[in-house]
Amino acid sequence: MGMSRPTPPVRRLRLGLPRRMFSQVLLMQLAIAAGVTVLATGLFLAPLSNQLDDQAMRRALAIAQTTAQQPQIAEDLQTTPYSVDGPVQKEAERIRKATQAEYVVIMNNQGIRWSHTDPKEIGGKVSTDPARALAGEEVMEIDEGTLGRSARGKVPLRDSDGTIIGAVSVGIAYDSVRARLIHAIPGLLAYAGGALAVGALAAWLISRRVQRQTRDLAFSDISALLAEREAMLHGIREGVVALDRAGRVRLLNDEAQRLLGIGDESVGRSPDQALGEGRTADVLAGRVTGTDLLTVRGQRVLIANRMPTDDGGAVATLRDRTELEQLGRELDSTRGLIDALRAQDHEHANRMHTLLGLLELEMYDDAVEFVGEVVGDHRATAEQVTEKIKDPLLAALLVGKATVAAERGVALWISDRTSLPDRLIDPRGIVTVVGNLVDNALDAVGGKPHARVEVELRSEGRTAVLRVRDTGPGIPVEHRELVFTEGWSTKQPPAHGKRGIGLSLVRRLAERQGGSAAVTEADGGGAEFTVVLPEALAGDDLEPALTVPAAPEEES
Repeated sequence: MGMSRPTPPVRRLRLGLPRRMFSQVLLMQLAIAAGVTVLATGLFLAPLSNQLDDQAMRRALAIAQTTAQQPQIAEDLQTTPYSVDGPVQKEAERIRKATQAEYVVIMNNQGIRWSHTDPKEIGGKVSTDPARALAGEEVMEIDEGTLGRSARGKVPLRDSDGTIIGAVSVGIAYDSVRARLIHAIPGLLAYAGGALAVGALAAWLISRRVQRQTRDLAFSDISALLAEREAMLHGIREGVVALDRAGRVRLLNDEAQRLLGIGDESVGRSPDQALGEGRTADVLAGRVTGTDLLTVRGQRVLIANRMPTDDGGAVATLRDRTELEQLGRELDSTRGLIDALRAQDHEHANRMHTLLGLLELEMYDDAVEFVGEVVGDHRATAEQVTEKIKDPLLAALLVGKATVAAERGVALWISDRTSLPDRLIDPRGIVTVVGNLVDNALDAVGGKPHARVEVELRSEGRTAVLRVRDTGPGIPVEHRELVFTEGWSTKQPPAHGKRGIGLSLVRRLAERQGGSAAVTEADGGGAEFTVVLPEALAGDDLEPALTVPAAPEEES
């Protein structure tokens, strides 16, 4: 017997995804393209019949509404009998031919036809119940009638006094609707097949492009590159927070951990769980939208931007603005003082002219009294502001505005409830808000007797509440949202620019900081603007509210 040869090992068929990245990407994209095509085709065909029915009924209703709006038809219905050659029948047939409707039936309030496609039906009672249309209701339906099944629209017909004197019924042939659906299916399937072919070609081209761009790397090589990217990401000096599609933190670089005061234990948690409730968590979670959003974390002032990613997640970047904010605050404080001094210089010139006139007229006692009043009033105004408002920039603004208001014959009053510590995070933003509100109030009360503007600034924890009241004409209820629209104003625009910007800027600044701006009617008339700014003050050890004696009432 000869020796038997060893049996070669059986090669088993291995099932699963190919190892090459090019092949895997191609298969996945083909599967996605096929799935999307099938899903889109199914989702389109399912509601198409209902959509066509709805379109037909709405078209019929629109024709009926247009017909019922013609006053001549209502007049002819009341003044002429039904007739094949009557004006109602002629107008109805004209409309039917122009709109290609199946029928246009005009009836009186007893349901007697004044028009019909078949002249023999004129004078007869309609075949379907018109009670809902005669009761004032607009009806859309698909029903059977003397001309067969049709999509219908029925509306009441009213005379010039608004009294219902009949109804208009318009029908669109239902067979044409079903025919449109049947005729649409082959074309839709053809388009779907073409889309699938294009998708397959695109998938192959994209896969080839991916192969070239990745140099046909294996997944292990891509994993190594990802590790290098992580190292680079953690080395930059800007905070980066990445979130997945469920809103959970999936990446924190070193700078983000430093700025937010959290560690790796926050990965996998939502921003609310990692940071606690507050504006910073709202910005990271996407509940506050916009660019360069101002937020506070501990004693740090941060600028945040959030960008969604293709996988449904998002990446937020954080920049530390604490030191820059301190320098800008000092600069703005200096500028505010300069502006206030400029306004006081203008007021001082007017007073010096008055004093010079009194001296030239040898009215020395009056001159002495005038100087005493001027010095006393100025000292009282400055002391009243600085006692209640500790921020120098904001205090300088209000002192300057008080001077401008006095020149215009308006009393600018600081409310006795005002108490604002020197803890403002964004004093420039609050100066912009208060300045625009005060300027708007001064314009509103200008030229009116006993004009008065009252300013109230107070803190509630870390929230700043700003109120400006005036004794002007107020703002009607229907305009209280329009006043915050950019470009909207009740005043004539100046020659050098446009109005309707200040209040729009106020609301935009408030919403950027997570706050709100609204206007209501002030006690005693006039307008009261209220701006709420959450987290406008920094630190947990806020100064206690100041107890300030109430200011004396202005003499009437």
